[in-house]
Amino acid sequence: MTTALVTGATAGIGAEFARQLAARGDDLVLVARDGARLQAYADELSARHRVKADVLVADLADRAALRAVEERVADLARPVDLLVNNAGFGVNQHFVGGDVEAEQAMLDVLVVAVMRLTHAALPGMIGRGNGGVINVSSVASFIAGGTYSAAKSWCTVFSESVDRSCVGTGVTVMALCPGFTHTEFHERGGMDVSHLPDWMWLDAPDLVRDALADFKHGKPVSVPGLQYKAIRVLTSLAPRPLVRRFSGVRGPDRLRLPSQPAP
Repeated sequence: MTTALVTGATAGIGAEFARQLAARGDDLVLVARDGARLQAYADELSARHRVKADVLVADLADRAALRAVEERVADLARPVDLLVNNAGFGVNQHFVGGDVEAEQAMLDVLVVAVMRLTHAALPGMIGRGNGGVINVSSVASFIAGGTYSAAKSWCTVFSESVDRSCVGTGVTVMALCPGFTHTEFHERGGMDVSHLPDWMWLDAPDLVRDALADFKHGKPVSVPGLQYKAIRVLTSLAPRPLVRRFSGVRGPDRLRLPSQPAP
């Protein structure tokens, strides 16, 4: 019996990972901020798939809470065989003139938590000669789409780098880079995506199924959906100035700066 720990497990891609992992017989450790919702989902998965589903309530932007999750991931007496770093959110604002504490919280979850949890998980996995980490990044990591894009770029390159360092150990580290997916993500972030065409959307069940297949085959980067595979190729071949131009970052004339005293 293997155990998977999934962060951000109550909704969207994280919840789908938990569902599919439970369905294949993995025991679970589910991590999220909403304790009541988390426990209800853990109970549902445990009853339906006859697996053990523990919960760990934690806001990964809080260093003390993150430390508790690190300790669980690193516990050799209760080994975690698969770590899914899925927790995340976007900040719908310009960097210049925006709330820097919101930016810090996003960086803490998308970068710091991913780094520290991966660091905590790998020694035990390498010692056992099996296991791995799936870091949920984004196709935004291939463009210049603001601070979210920058954080996800770090996640993708970090995953590739660590996976390379684990060659020959039996451990895989994979960056999962989905595009727009039908989840609560955009609604929670106050983002209007109503203008996007249907072809740009992915469904979480298919996305996770493809991701787990890619992970099984040892791929360091998984890009679900033919449309996003094509976008990855285009962004890798196009001149970087062209990528920046079409990345959707707005110019200075659109910035909403705080009022400043006259000189």
